Amino acid sequence: MNISIIGTGYVGLVTGACFAEFGVTVTCMDTNPHRIQQLQSGELPFFEPGLLELVKKNIQANRLHFTSDLQQAIDDALVIMIAVGTPSSEDGSADLSMVDHVAKSIGERMNGYKVIVTKSTVPVGTADRISEIIRLHQPFPCRFDVVSNPEFLREGSAIEDCLHPNRVVIGTDSPQAIAIMKDLYRPLYLIETPIVVTTTQTSELIKYASNAFLATKISFINEIANLCERVQADVQVVAKGMGLDNRIGSKFLHAGPGFGGSCFGKDTAALIHLGESVDSPMHITRATKHVNDLQRQSMVEKIHTTLGDLSGKTIGFLGLSFKPNTNDIRDSPAIAIASALLDHGATVQAYDPEALEEACLSLPALRPCHDPYEVVEQADVLVLATEWNQFRQLDLPRIKSLLRQPIMVDLRNIYDPPTLEDLGFSYISVGRTPVGPPASSEAANLSVGRFVGVLS
Repeated sequence: MNISIIGTGYVGLVTGACFAEFGVTVTCMDTNPHRIQQLQSGELPFFEPGLLELVKKNIQANRLHFTSDLQQAIDDALVIMIAVGTPSSEDGSADLSMVDHVAKSIGERMNGYKVIVTKSTVPVGTADRISEIIRLHQPFPCRFDVVSNPEFLREGSAIEDCLHPNRVVIGTDSPQAIAIMKDLYRPLYLIETPIVVTTTQTSELIKYASNAFLATKISFINEIANLCERVQADVQVVAKGMGLDNRIGSKFLHAGPGFGGSCFGKDTAALIHLGESVDSPMHITRATKHVNDLQRQSMVEKIHTTLGDLSGKTIGFLGLSFKPNTNDIRDSPAIAIASALLDHGATVQAYDPEALEEACLSLPALRPCHDPYEVVEQADVLVLATEWNQFRQLDLPRIKSLLRQPIMVDLRNIYDPPTLEDLGFSYISVGRTPVGPPASSEAANLSVGRFVGVLS
């Protein structure tokens, strides 16, 4: 089977490479000729573990192709997947302008039966919208089906998620389209991947409901973490005790600075907007988003309370991507926190294994460093903002010797408090009791809350 994927961003490229690995002939199309040339030469526009090797392997096997010619992509394929961006509009709704443009372009060029598949995250009703756009722009009547087939890829683990998914969701009322989609996913039958076949509306809502629920787990445990700090409980033990209940599960119960990335923020906003549009308010989802916004402010307050007046202070900052194993800084809590620190007169010298270049373009005032040890040279505090594995085994005595004061603010709870206390650090984490000597008398006299609103 031949398929084409319109859009070579994160979803499109990962999906294309993985279907090629399944033995399907894949054409990835993008309107950016520079990106196509880059991909044809085996270079990637972003970092994802294992993706470069998979792309090169399937280019060499002649299963993965790249083009900027939309007509070629449509002519060559039975299945055409739409994988373009759906960013948030000002009112929180999903901006479908790129999806609409692709649907119009497909309609204008279609000359035979096709299955049009939405991989992009889109609101309920988008499949019907695409069908109508294609029909209106066909030069002559031509049969087609529209399928909702949402992706559930985690950045940093996308190859595993694509080749060994928890489930595949297929939304359509066409028996022919169902048969074609099941054939496309036939390699997953060997590993008994559940296939959920439903309507387009239900399929579209499954994606939003899934992301909103995961975001809610993160906001919930962060709210519990804040309570833990007030009552001298340990959020990590609380989360472990909760997660051992099979009804709850242990994933997404890690306290920290809140969720970020390209999905959770915009998808919760889109779900809230959808609920309002049909007079079904999404109260829990709205609270989830609000708690996440407050959590970023709380992290800045934590640093402020530790150091006192930030003006003139030098802050060593480890991690800038929104999560480890990616160079994606979209809606990154680390970027938001670093920006707030800069706004209040601090010098932020930072390092990230993959996202440093992108972060410096976003925040030109950042002082880039080559490694974690350059970050802490003559710094007043070390802030751990993203939990890269490289940061879990730092030479702590060396870190201590390079800092002006032995202070660590760990926003990801990477380290063990007693260990840091034994080494002489003042160690502040999230949802756990601080250990070690107070950072400074100035900080001890600060009233918590002076920084509320700095990230709003």
